Amino acid sequence: MDKFYNETLHKLETAINELEIETDYCIQRIETAVHLIIQSLSDLKQFVLKRGFKNTDEEIHFFKHQKPIIVAKLIYYNAIYKIETKKPNGAKPVRKYLNEELKKLKRFFDNNLEFYKYYRTNNSFIDDKLFIRGKYDIKLSLDTVYFETDHRFSTIADYKAAKILANDLIQVYIEDQLNNNSQKNPFDKSSLNWVESKTALTELIYALHSQGAFGTADIIAIAKTFENTLNISLGDFYHTFMELKSRKINRTKFLDNLKESLLKKMDEEDEM
Repeated sequence: MDKFYNETLHKLETAINELEIETDYCIQRIETAVHLIIQSLSDLKQFVLKRGFKNTDEEIHFFKHQKPIIVAKLIYYNAIYKIETKKPNGAKPVRKYLNEELKKLKRFFDNNLEFYKYYRTNNSFIDDKLFIRGKYDIKLSLDTVYFETDHRFSTIADYKAAKILANDLIQVYIEDQLNNNSQKNPFDKSSLNWVESKTALTELIYALHSQGAFGTADIIAIAKTFENTLNISLGDFYHTFMELKSRKINRTKFLDNLKESLLKKMDEEDEM
């Protein structure tokens, strides 16, 4: 089980990391990531149903630690998709909206405090009830999602464990968005949003910096200005630039497309 699981997880994480470089739109990247995660879970399910587990310890380990890591990714990307597609315009509305999302995480924490403490402290005295299939006990505060899942590939607590892991990721994402939002000029009413990929913007920023378009301005200062103005977080843009450099073909994909689009527009206007 460990070998197959580790191979599946590595393959999934590699594919998701590649999306950060190759996919053009944030929403499209999320949708593709969700598809990849669902496929990985399907592969794991087929493996479990066909092979089973050597013993209860292996089963507990899988449903307590391994499956939740992948399901957490699904919950995370699904949450980010909803956050991004429902996010309002304007600094104040965005901040209010994101704080409401943080409150939802807090409510989940408050409503599941006992399980949270049990899981986080790595207790194991009721693992045989929580992380072995077929152990149905209404007194253990079952989530309704349990009744909607395939019990051959689920326990009463593996989804809740995944939710805890996912909420950690979601909280970091939201707090990062809030931090970026608070760093903007409060008098800046810009509603501009970058809809191309982060890779494309990184490519543009490095091109402008290389040309000296902003004089002697530091690359970090240029990147931060673009982030604040265009409502985007570039993350580790230096790493993204290194990935661009490592491309074997079309290392300036966005700039090439930019030039083609401009020339096409010029030609079209000349023909008018």
